[in-house]
Amino acid sequence: MTSEEGAKYDLSVAYRIYPKVSKVPPVFSDNKYKLSEFCLKSFKSSLGDLKAKIFVLLDGCPPEYGELFKKYFEDEDLELIRLDAVGNLATFSIQIRILLEQNFSNIVYFAEDDYFYLPNQFREMVEFLKENDDVHFVSPYDHVDDYTLKLHDHPNQVKATAYRHWRTASSTCLTFLTDKETLEETKKIFETYTRGNHDASMWLSLTKFNLFNPIKVVKYRKEHLYTEIIFKSWRYGVKQLLFGNRWQLWVPLPTIGIHLESDFLPQTEECIEYMKNEALKMDLE
Repeated sequence: MTSEEGAKYDLSVAYRIYPKVSKVPPVFSDNKYKLSEFCLKSFKSSLGDLKAKIFVLLDGCPPEYGELFKKYFEDEDLELIRLDAVGNLATFSIQIRILLEQNFSNIVYFAEDDYFYLPNQFREMVEFLKENDDVHFVSPYDHVDDYTLKLHDHPNQVKATAYRHWRTASSTCLTFLTDKETLEETKKIFETYTRGNHDASMWLSLTKFNLFNPIKVVKYRKEHLYTEIIFKSWRYGVKQLLFGNRWQLWVPLPTIGIHLESDFLPQTEECIEYMKNEALKMDLE
């Protein structure tokens, strides 16, 4: 994978933010602004010395949310895009368009506003993507679903780097790293999310895990959303499943990011304790 000639930035980020709490976070559950700053501060810390161009999708946000980004990033590195509460589906579609049209970096990142990141670790994701031809997407999040749901019961590939292991995964959420060429080739599948596809079934259409085994579908049909996800993968991605490439999604072990949803925290206790301690520090400021 090659970076664009003369690119000024190590990556371009489309960061979407909404001023309401949509899940049940383990910290700042009644204060979205503070939760947003907590996540943004950790994102900046995780970037370390990486140079990032940040496109901020302020979806129905009051002015102070734009000022929050100016607190952590230089004006020249920011583009603030104010939207009139257009919602989750529309903002994801806008992320795709922005990241494909921009020419600041070949490496692109889809960011949601409720992730906490561990410090100085984001570079590992960028280097892992750039240095391995079979790494097409990288999630920062080692999702607990991968260990608990039969939907994700499949063999994994594992790679080791200097600081951690990485494994393949069948799906993730809508926060992930890739490059423009891969995004261009897969955008039609991602765009199905805006037409009613599920994020998990969208990813399964790309990674192709557990979609050609009718015995498993029957066996695990009573598991939450199992049948619906398999059905939607075929409904929205039949051409991709039958004729498209099999794309590889990788996640870090231990996790680099924590999706702040109380029921789905990763299993690495050290990461959870660090996150809670950082939240306590911010609460005392």
